[in-house]
Amino acid sequence: MRHYETGKVKGILMFRKMLVTSAAAMAIFASSPANAQECDAAGTVGTGGSAAAGGTSASTLGTAGACVTDDGTTASIASGGSAAAADGKAQSRTQINENPNQLKAQSRAQAMDKGTFSKSRTKTRVRDGELESTTRTMSHVPGKKPIIDRTDSSVALPD
Repeated sequence: MRHYETGKVKGILMFRKMLVTSAAAMAIFASSPANAQECDAAGTVGTGGSAAAGGTSASTLGTAGACVTDDGTTASIASGGSAAAADGKAQSRTQINENPNQLKAQSRAQAMDKGTFSKSRTKTRVRDGELESTTRTMSHVPGKKPIIDRTDSSVALPD
């Protein structure tokens, strides 16, 4: 906080000008009409999963949402993953593709330590008013049965 002496009027006037300008700008933005539309139909979907074995772990997730309005459909998609290994190798990657017909995302994560591994993959898609997400995970320790899991989720938006 600054202390103003009575002899420094110029600094106080400048501060008041900035305060009035900021207040005016905030009033203009507050009174502007919003261009948002309400959704006639909306949906969200998402899946995720983790796998772990020994000193390895891998996780992925994906989510998508869509909103149908009079002007058409808007959609968003997100995906990500991570992997870790105490002494081995770990890698993860995410790919998102868009074209006029659909949005697609895929994340993969994998960790390996000698024969022990964990991996996870999530695929998410928005196409023609349908939202889908699938996650598959697997972990394995040599000499034991692998542990496999799959999670699916889908939503169909009305026309």
